[in-house]
Amino acid sequence: MIKGSVGIVTTSFYHHSAPLPLESGEILPSLSVAYETYGKLNKDRNNAILICHALSGDAHVAGYHVGEKRAGWWDAVIGPGKAFDTDRYFVICSNIIGGCKGSTGPSSVNPATGKPYGITFPVITIRDLVNAQKLLIDHLGIVQLYAVAGGSMGGMQVLQWTVSYPVTVKKAVVIATSGYSTPQQIAFNEVGRKAIISDPHWNHGDYYGKALPIHGLALARMVGHITYLSNESMHEKFGRALQGKDRIGFDFSTDFKVESYLHHQGDTFTKRFDANSYLYITKAIDYFDLTKDGSLTTGLSGVKAAFLVISVSSDWLYPPYQSQEIVSALTANEAEVHYCEIRSNYGHDAFLLESGQINYLVGKFLSSTVVGDLMVREVQTIEEGTTIAVTARRMINTGVNHLPVLSSGGQLVGIVTSWDIAKAVASNFLWLDEIMSRNVITTTSDELIEEAAKKMEEHAISALPVVDGENGVVGLITSDAISILVGRGNP
Repeated sequence: MIKGSVGIVTTSFYHHSAPLPLESGEILPSLSVAYETYGKLNKDRNNAILICHALSGDAHVAGYHVGEKRAGWWDAVIGPGKAFDTDRYFVICSNIIGGCKGSTGPSSVNPATGKPYGITFPVITIRDLVNAQKLLIDHLGIVQLYAVAGGSMGGMQVLQWTVSYPVTVKKAVVIATSGYSTPQQIAFNEVGRKAIISDPHWNHGDYYGKALPIHGLALARMVGHITYLSNESMHEKFGRALQGKDRIGFDFSTDFKVESYLHHQGDTFTKRFDANSYLYITKAIDYFDLTKDGSLTTGLSGVKAAFLVISVSSDWLYPPYQSQEIVSALTANEAEVHYCEIRSNYGHDAFLLESGQINYLVGKFLSSTVVGDLMVREVQTIEEGTTIAVTARRMINTGVNHLPVLSSGGQLVGIVTSWDIAKAVASNFLWLDEIMSRNVITTTSDELIEEAAKKMEEHAISALPVVDGENGVVGLITSDAISILVGRGNP
């Protein structure tokens, strides 16, 4: 296995036989979702991270397929010790519906006709893509995702997840994207679609098994690829260098290296992507708009996740001001949000190429230690109304210094410590109710460890019961556990 790599991986498939209602009002009668996973899902099923891909991406985000030398498209940030650390997280990536890399799309067979859908495939939206992903997540038995992350169109999916399923997403990593598609972005997509449908081999979408519309698709890719670069990066990579000649030809042949590069990108793309999928996916991007009554703040008002929003300084397709709009809307809704602008000359593609900055920023955001990472889960408790003698024996037999006191219904009503027991003996008290502390300072499993430590310091206590939404005890965090963490040099 290559160091830092997840190694050899395979693609799995989830088949959903029930209909999927779409935002357009149409229904997809059934669907398949291609996906890959990396790392292991823990016992509590709370370490899963979903990666959402961009327009031309797929489920193969990391590692290597047998017989292939090229790694997954975001391999630089997924694997042991990387931002999406597969020693710690269970990472999932699925191909979107409407795509052409294993999930149901225009090139898939329509069960009603036995032929490829073509343009009879229903029009889809970003919300539809996310709803299909939710079916996969449910199938995997995951109630809450630790994080959802993605760049470009992947970032749109992340935002849609936080809106459609707010309690399902704990953390959101949103990179180089927008809360809605702008007229300029729609315009570029339309040029690409027009190039495809103007190709005579497109044949109204019915080209499977026939001559493919490769010229139109290649042109669409060339136009799109220009928007992924920046003027600075093209100057640095190509300048005005000539391609295979020492003087300009004064004709319409390929003179410049940048022209040859775009031709190569277009031709290569036609060998791995379906023209109809390009039409459907770009249309889904165009329709994306999370504003409500013209307000992104209103549109994001129901989100619950903590956000990391990253923009790229030289990105003119999704410029930094659009990321800043997202940050402003989240801030207005009092959401937890962290923002950073990557300094890069790579343009929009920087979210794929600036692996050093992405690893640092995302790794720091994801690895913030919470109480649930350190708490003791098998907690000894005692019922109220118990004698001090029974309580003391429980402490001695189990070797604990803190006992949360529970009501007959299982709710936390107090806490007693070994120091309380010592004082009780000296004062001849008999019953636990006479000595236990009823004003209990508590924490939750998702509270940052720094906040829990602050509570202990402010109240001069050495342990906090960890409670759920019904005030039931699910764990205990001690100052000793926090001291060990600090000793390891963790945040």
